[in-house]
Amino acid sequence: MKEAKEAILDYLHFLQVERQLSANTLSSYRRDLESYIEHIYKVQAIQSLKDINRSHILIHLETLRSEGISARTVARHISSIRSFHQFLLREKMTDTDPTVHLEMPQIEQKLPKVLSIDEIDALISAPNPEKPQGVRDIAMLELLYGTGMRISELIGLNLDDVHLTMGFVRVFGKGGKERIVPLGKSAINTLDRYLQNARSKLQGKYPKTDAFFINQRGKRLTRQGCWKLLKEHAKNAHIEKEITPHTLRHSFATHLIENGADLRAVQEMLGHADISTTQIYTHISKTRLSEVYKQFHPRA
Repeated sequence: MKEAKEAILDYLHFLQVERQLSANTLSSYRRDLESYIEHIYKVQAIQSLKDINRSHILIHLETLRSEGISARTVARHISSIRSFHQFLLREKMTDTDPTVHLEMPQIEQKLPKVLSIDEIDALISAPNPEKPQGVRDIAMLELLYGTGMRISELIGLNLDDVHLTMGFVRVFGKGGKERIVPLGKSAINTLDRYLQNARSKLQGKYPKTDAFFINQRGKRLTRQGCWKLLKEHAKNAHIEKEITPHTLRHSFATHLIENGADLRAVQEMLGHADISTTQIYTHISKTRLSEVYKQFHPRA
């Protein structure tokens, strides 16, 4: 089992250096593969990576299903195991790839939840503009909805990433990929108000930081902090939908496409490597059109 654990470490190092995957993605791979190796070696009594065949993997996957794990999570496990064995074969640690004929489970595609324009307006109006943290929160919400950036990208922003006079923000996405996203007038105005009137008050006498968004102790905002603020403002805005920072990203893309934006442009702004990922928002748009038709057409 020692050789397998060392192989996992080598593989994760490869993903980190060559693929430049994020810490969260690497953590997911690690969990999936450690669970897989634990089952293969201890439950199925395999002695070496070279002894693993397709049947062993199928038994492991069936065990996951029997534990009530969703088809989507099983598919992620398959993806992790497959890429791991391809790495082993490429590095000549094994002679064959037992995942060659593995089939992915059928996954029901769930359309992401989006907010309406009125709900977006209510959410952005929820923070108290008389308080420094309220001015900050309005700027955060405007930026999340106005650019479609991920929460990790938002909290990772530094002061020199935001160019208000030029009207764009520089975003570092998954794998450190850089992209430039334009800013609308509303976002520019709220960001400028935050920088001019609120940030210095939040910074106070605390040590200076390059972080764009900071908390009341002058430190960079955390993911958990942003989630907590968003839930609080959604509650104050009387939004009953389950809402996450990603909901604003979904809303950004959906509203763009509903208003005729080019799919490729939306892909670029979201930082999607594959346009098929962006195409989910065309499905949302069609679904919403269908709902409007059923609701308002007399012959629907």
